[in-house]
Amino acid sequence: MIAKDTKRLVVLISGGGSNLQAIIDAISTGHLKQVEIALVVSNRAKALGLDRAKLANIPTLYFPLKPFLNRNLGRNAYDAELANLIVAQQPDLIVCAGWMHILNQAFVEQFAGQIINLHPALPGVLPGKDSLTASFLAAQRGEPIPTGCMVHMVVPEVDAGRVVDMEYSAYVAGDTLEIFSERMHATERRLLVRAIPKALAELSSHIS
Repeated sequence: MIAKDTKRLVVLISGGGSNLQAIIDAISTGHLKQVEIALVVSNRAKALGLDRAKLANIPTLYFPLKPFLNRNLGRNAYDAELANLIVAQQPDLIVCAGWMHILNQAFVEQFAGQIINLHPALPGVLPGKDSLTASFLAAQRGEPIPTGCMVHMVVPEVDAGRVVDMEYSAYVAGDTLEIFSERMHATERRLLVRAIPKALAELSSHIS
């Protein structure tokens, strides 16, 4: 039975779901207390994260963009319908954990203060996609760009929302992209689990 004050998450993914798995594991071990995942949404049918959710008996939704484009409806219609589906879950927090769509302004405003995103770069450094690879290449060139990741509130501007938590993940001389990525991903998983209760606590303080 779910406690009355249990917080509901909707997790948005597009790929392997290792960050989703970190949340699932943290809930199952009691590290994340009074939190449940109400729904996992993927825009890609073959996302391994959907299988991870199903194994944990978490409801899933495959919600692709292509049918909207085929009907000349576009991203605004897609985001509006996605918002309707999420509203039905009555989430306390929406977690973008490897979600590869940029949510439009209407969506973000509808859930203002309730959406967090995990981004593999530090505040003000390399916003947008492919930032992990860009961080690695910059470090290889000896550029003074700090490497790490952050969880931030989602706002209409890409990766520009207020930081909930962040952590450095150092580049080590001799790193390959694979080694650097593995270290970064381990940091991301740890950070995301730590940031979720912080974001929920902030929401509670604003409501009370």
